[in-house]
Amino acid sequence: MESKQQVQVAENVLHCQNNSQDLYMIQERRSANYKPNIWKHDFLQSLSSKHDEEQYRGVTAKLREEVQKNFGEALDLLATLKLVDSIVKLGLESYFEEEIKQSLDIIAASIKNRNLKVEENLYATALRFKLLRLHGYEVSPGENSGKGVFDGFFDGTFDRSKCTDVRGLIELFEASHLAYEGEATLDDAKAFSPRILTSIDSRTIESDLAKHVVHVLELPSHWGVLWFDVKWNINAYENDKHTNKHLLALAKVNFNMVQATLQKDLRDSSRWWRNLGLIENLGFTRDRLVESFLCAVGLVFEPKYSSFRKLLTKVIIMILIIDDVYDVYGSLNELQQFTEAVDRWDTRGVQELPECMKICFQALFDITNEMALEMQREKDGNQVLPHLKKVHGRRHHLTTFGISVGRFLQSNVQGGRMVR
Repeated sequence: MESKQQVQVAENVLHCQNNSQDLYMIQERRSANYKPNIWKHDFLQSLSSKHDEEQYRGVTAKLREEVQKNFGEALDLLATLKLVDSIVKLGLESYFEEEIKQSLDIIAASIKNRNLKVEENLYATALRFKLLRLHGYEVSPGENSGKGVFDGFFDGTFDRSKCTDVRGLIELFEASHLAYEGEATLDDAKAFSPRILTSIDSRTIESDLAKHVVHVLELPSHWGVLWFDVKWNINAYENDKHTNKHLLALAKVNFNMVQATLQKDLRDSSRWWRNLGLIENLGFTRDRLVESFLCAVGLVFEPKYSSFRKLLTKVIIMILIIDDVYDVYGSLNELQQFTEAVDRWDTRGVQELPECMKICFQALFDITNEMALEMQREKDGNQVLPHLKKVHGRRHHLTTFGISVGRFLQSNVQGGRMVR
């Protein structure tokens, strides 16, 4: 990794010298007028938590054992479905992967053999469908897909008289967002369930249930990011009449542990970003460390994926920077040279480019090599650099799309219009 001193350039980065004949770009660089970064380094370094993973590991192990007993003690399959659903919503699935798989295997096999002993109401049916499809099991909603789980409620359209349960309508709405193309039953469910839910007078149902209706209509689970919804789910579960105290305690401890790990990861990423010294030299690009980190958290939030989160944060940041090189800074000639250098993976190919673009390429080069080394260590020597280099090549989206954007912007500049 290059040191901060090695990437220093002149202060006026928006007017870097250029050997090309593109007078439009020499005289004036485009600006996207990005808003400044609101997350200061010192503030990010101040984030801390007492909930260290090592300190609470024994607590989580005991609570896990207590919750584990509930899988064997569940009186019926509906109780098992509720337990699995709660575990998923509380962000605890990684603790019970084997138990969840075994439970869903039994339920899926029971459906296939038509010997499922579960209460056949809308809530149980929709919840069963949602969990099975969410975990990759083959399950048909019915109609165009053949005989399915919703056949008792659907005959060309959903039967309003059979769909009166609010919790059932909530689960039906959630399940509808897991539809495959051409599944008319779920398409109808997506239109039917919110229409009924919005027509319900909140004064006629429990306040917590009314809040749940508002919450799910605002953002269905499948459209959101699980970890960003966990705290809301914990609060909702705590107010549930049938709360499992051990599961609730585990959810709270786990939430604090994960937050502590994420704060540490963010501190590490902030130090890396500051030491890189890149943003100080690139006035045209976005400074979006925290936003990039949160994107990584959205993919994987569990503590064991700390290295992956930090690597992915770096990837996202570089995508933003390179995107701005193509969309905002570079001229067509410069972008062609930059693309060829990336395609060859050769730092000598950028020597005639403005300093800003040299810095961008060097950062891309260094970060990619750093990622390759780290992944190689974790994968016992497997060579990953050739695959990472391919991602940046001409045959892939980054450079090809960038050149297209560059041509579009260049044509507008030459036409007398400055595109922002």
